[in-house]
Amino acid sequence: MSLDTPLWTPSAERIAAANVTAFRLAAEQRWGVSLPDYGALYAWSVAQPEQFWVSIWDGIWDGEGSGGVIGARGARVLVDADRMPGAKWFPDARLNFAQNLLRARDDQDAIVFWGEDRVHNRLTRAELYRAVAHFAAALREQGVVAGDRVAAYMPNLPETVIAMLAAASIGAVFTSASPDFGVQGVLDRFGQTAPKVLLACDGYYYNGKTVDVLGKLGEIVGGLPSVERVVVVPYVHHRDDLAGVPHARSYADFVAPFRLVDDIEFAALPFDHPLYIMYSSGTTGVPKCIVHGAGGTLLQHLKEHRLHADVKPGDRVFYFTTCGWMMWNWLVSALAAEATVLLYDGSPFAGANRILFDYADSERMTHFGTSAKFLDAAAKFGLKPRESHRLDTVRALLSTGSPLVAEGFDYVYREIKADLQLSSISGGTDIASCFVLGSPVRPVWRGEIQCRGLGMAVEVWDEDGRPLRGEKGELVCTRPFPAMPVGFWNDADGSKYRAAYFERFPGVWCHGDFCELTAHDGVVIYGRSDATLNPGGVRIGTAEIYRQVEQLAEVVESLVIGQDWPPQNPNDVRVVLFVKLREGLVLDEALVERIRRTIREHTTPRHVPAKVLQVADIPRTKSGKIVELAVRNVVHGRPVKNQEALANPEALAHFRNRAELDA
Repeated sequence: MSLDTPLWTPSAERIAAANVTAFRLAAEQRWGVSLPDYGALYAWSVAQPEQFWVSIWDGIWDGEGSGGVIGARGARVLVDADRMPGAKWFPDARLNFAQNLLRARDDQDAIVFWGEDRVHNRLTRAELYRAVAHFAAALREQGVVAGDRVAAYMPNLPETVIAMLAAASIGAVFTSASPDFGVQGVLDRFGQTAPKVLLACDGYYYNGKTVDVLGKLGEIVGGLPSVERVVVVPYVHHRDDLAGVPHARSYADFVAPFRLVDDIEFAALPFDHPLYIMYSSGTTGVPKCIVHGAGGTLLQHLKEHRLHADVKPGDRVFYFTTCGWMMWNWLVSALAAEATVLLYDGSPFAGANRILFDYADSERMTHFGTSAKFLDAAAKFGLKPRESHRLDTVRALLSTGSPLVAEGFDYVYREIKADLQLSSISGGTDIASCFVLGSPVRPVWRGEIQCRGLGMAVEVWDEDGRPLRGEKGELVCTRPFPAMPVGFWNDADGSKYRAAYFERFPGVWCHGDFCELTAHDGVVIYGRSDATLNPGGVRIGTAEIYRQVEQLAEVVESLVIGQDWPPQNPNDVRVVLFVKLREGLVLDEALVERIRRTIREHTTPRHVPAKVLQVADIPRTKSGKIVELAVRNVVHGRPVKNQEALANPEALAHFRNRAELDA
């Protein structure tokens, strides 16, 4: 296909039916402005943020206004708009996050759950409401009040959603980690935030195996003196033997006294009242505890679901995620868009690599969310879902976690589905949402994220703070937005928060992504700025190299770093590439040369690695992101401060004490 031709263009019918089209037309009428297309809508949303975010609050994509925020908006929209950080959104507002997600009490599906191919269940909206009412009453009886922390050490189960909504209904702050975290990894997180109640499981399933966690749970609770009650969900063992876990009761026993409670007392709370505490990956130190407010999270997620993903009432939204990744929080918010949330826990390659596509067909999935790594692996496995599955209800495929390379776009349209909105999205835990993402009314161009998020003043700057287009630079956001964190936990003067995002360019959010704004007004992410290679003073995004290397059939995965070279001259680096090959293959000079030639022919000579070395595994975080910085530290003999953040910390051993790195 020609580079001048998009991979997908929405039909006129689809554009006309999109929520964002209704929103654009309603905004024209309401504010007396001309907004002929998405570009004009975006420009208005950034130039007139008060008008834009009021329109999101009021849900003007819905003629009845029933899809907006439930709550009292108040008179003021934005105070101290020139301060960043420091701007205040909707300072007079009162709302409750859980109330906005529990809009209906009917017999339509609210949650569907698959635990690999072992456990399937579902909850209607009425059943979810009652379950939240029971758990909220139990939390109140336990003494939980607004501002207390409720933590979950849980798989992606319906009970996790129930606990979050129950905590939010009271105004308690919810925080979570997945049960594949080790003891120290959990203590590094929950130890900072001191939860009063801990929801946990007895184990989980992964790739057909049962993993028991009760032993770890006992150690975790022993290291959390703040915990007064542990509520255990019997997911894999279905037993009540909890003697080894202090303060423990089974989930059933915890809620049993309140099974006749039918109503929820929703606390009316300020816009910035803390909702979630999320954690940075923590691979360079103790994780940062990022506090997100209820109002900003709700507004941003409503915008992203309704306008960017085109989620409509009755849609069925899925994202492959664990409870230790912010995409879980993003997924659950689809309840506020009156969608059914499809949960999954376990290996994405269970059931002969087919299970997620089986899920899509079986549950009439409309939005299929996954990671670039999953799509890369599916391509390597030779999966052709368009031949083996119907996928007739799937309208959008969303990808995040790492940059989706151009060949990944090709794979989706060639082997999954041709008529599909492919939304590569990027943002992060820092904002619990996206800076750049998809649009149902714009074309998809090969290798490009479709657009910047509405209301997000995203630009690409050079090192001197000059805007760029068609050149690589830093992703920045130049104006305040509601989903900015409330702050960091235990950061009373805000110094850690300011240092994290506003030190590079004072008064401007610098996100730490190395990217490019394209001629189509799309975005290409080349990797994290702190992992950017700099041989000879030329900045190279790591994704530029991964894109080429991982097209080779022999290469399963790769990781690239800049090694200080020569060692006596830390002001220059050489590019070192590590490759994980297909089982049974050994890296030889012929393959090394082919790797180098592929990189040279498709990029520049500066991209070509000085060293190509084979490793047995590539270290990654729990959410699947490879950790260039941790490997760079290992190679340079520096400590990796928090290996508990890694899904496979043992993989770091492959990079230590290698004679090849001294040659």
